[in-house]
Amino acid sequence: MLRNTIYRGSFARMMTTGQPNIGRFTGKPNPVTGKYTVPFIEGDGVGPEISKSVKDIFAAAKVPIEWEPCDVGPIFVNGLTTIPDAAVQSINKHLVALKGPLATPIGKGHRSLNLTLRKTFNLFANVRPARSVPNYKTTYQNVDLVLIRENTEGEYSGIEHVISPGVIQSIKLITKDASERVIRYAFEYTRAIGRPRLVVVHKSTIQRMADGLFVNVAKELASEYPDIELQTELIDNTILNVVTHPESYTDAVSVCPNLYGDILSDLNSGLSAGSLGLTPSANIGDKVSIFEAVHGSAPDIAGQNKANPTALLLSSVMMLNHMGLNEHATKIENAILSTIASGSENRTGDLAGTATTSSFTEAVINKL
Repeated sequence: MLRNTIYRGSFARMMTTGQPNIGRFTGKPNPVTGKYTVPFIEGDGVGPEISKSVKDIFAAAKVPIEWEPCDVGPIFVNGLTTIPDAAVQSINKHLVALKGPLATPIGKGHRSLNLTLRKTFNLFANVRPARSVPNYKTTYQNVDLVLIRENTEGEYSGIEHVISPGVIQSIKLITKDASERVIRYAFEYTRAIGRPRLVVVHKSTIQRMADGLFVNVAKELASEYPDIELQTELIDNTILNVVTHPESYTDAVSVCPNLYGDILSDLNSGLSAGSLGLTPSANIGDKVSIFEAVHGSAPDIAGQNKANPTALLLSSVMMLNHMGLNEHATKIENAILSTIASGSENRTGDLAGTATTSSFTEAVINKL
């Protein structure tokens, strides 16, 4: 029997506990059809193929969702990368979206589309669970890591300029408001999933003011959460500890500024699954949340029926729990994990298997 479902529960409990308006879904189904409308950004490269997998499995599971195509092709407005108004209106209306991998156009002056989406909808917290898949053997076993990454500032603020020829200044922006928002969410999330520790990852020995502010905000908030033990840890130590003893974080949630979270979350994925093809994530905002696979668009295998849709599928499971559709989420998640556990014939090439995107999808549907 599969161990307790690994991407379930936290978002559901967040709906009924903790601070109001911290990343909660407030959307309503269509009163006539009883279905929710969800904008679907299918993405580039392998995006359309793995998006089709999600649609087929949702249809087979009879999930009460109607997909709405959502084009976020970048446009320039006053010299800045933005996305079309129709996409902004659709996502703001329905308060949730599912997103495949996006490739940023090269050499056209566009900034990252992922960063543009995060800033457009103020998606302040990136939640990335990284957990071993039952009965799928990797170098590390029983990994169960949860990371929350500040998503809007830090080194990703995009503030750069030339000081003099050959000298570039890039500014790391840390604000008290953004730090408090993501750390409070992390406390709430830690409480919701029943873990006793919150670990704040930082480098305040060097970034004394910037990371020091992040750490001090956490300490100020700690008094509001007496049931959760707050710990602080240098990023150097976290990386060493995660690689040597990942089990020591099974009872904790980690929260950190943007760049550290970007690097550490990929490390966590490598430890838990050995592949980004199994790693989901949630981008949480005050009103809107967007769920996405963390891997890239993989243009080298696009159109070849080779891509692993698991990360996007597990992201959709997180989305369903966020929306309160927990029974559908559990059914789909169990089908995905049991399919992967069933043997190499039902695993795609990135997991040393022989399955295609479509045959994996069919196997999951059969498990439903």
